[in-house]
Amino acid sequence: MKGSLLRRCAAEASGTALLVGIGTASIVVNARTGLLPLPVLAVAWAAAVLVPILLFIRVSGAHLNPVVSLALAASGRLDRREVPSYVLSQTAGAFLASGAVLVALGKAGDLGVTVPANGEIVRAFLAEVAFTALLVAAVFALADRGEGRFRWRLGLPPLAVGLSTYVIGPWSGSSLNPARTLAPAVVAGIYTDLWVYLVAVPVGALIVSALWKPRSVDRLDRGLGRRDSVV
Repeated sequence: MKGSLLRRCAAEASGTALLVGIGTASIVVNARTGLLPLPVLAVAWAAAVLVPILLFIRVSGAHLNPVVSLALAASGRLDRREVPSYVLSQTAGAFLASGAVLVALGKAGDLGVTVPANGEIVRAFLAEVAFTALLVAAVFALADRGEGRFRWRLGLPPLAVGLSTYVIGPWSGSSLNPARTLAPAVVAGIYTDLWVYLVAVPVGALIVSALWKPRSVDRLDRGLGRRDSVV
């Protein structure tokens, strides 16, 4: 992947800030107004992923998520030495976003904190494992096969996140991203069942990384979003 590590980390911080900012802001706005039904929130979260992908995929790969970087490294698609820098950048971006949402919109909706609905931990845990696996599979498809004609594969990760928001949002808040969950929790001071997301999400990512290995010999340099003409 081209570009200096510092430049890529800046892109990851900025992209994750956009993701968390757009996504959690939609939750806060809905908590204050009640005007955003679940399908609209799902579209908002899909857009929250798509926008930074379009902006930063050519710079850093637009991982935007610590477990995406972890899974890419564990499967041999990313140099493992870069994972700590990516994760720190993503986490910093998420905290920046949660702070900005708090200042701009207030603490309504607990800043979009993810908490198992009705205390149903097992259901939330399994849902986060399953849909994190779906998200990582979407990322791997993009990483291994490139953007595709008309860049259509760039829509796979946003589609996975939007679908997750719609299906399991009412159960778990649909995290799929430790940085997205940790930042609002810390800023809002709400830590209810936080461990569920910090365990289930990496488990889902690592399951896919263990089962789906790259086939290209240049896997460490190929990077997310490699352009090709494959449909």
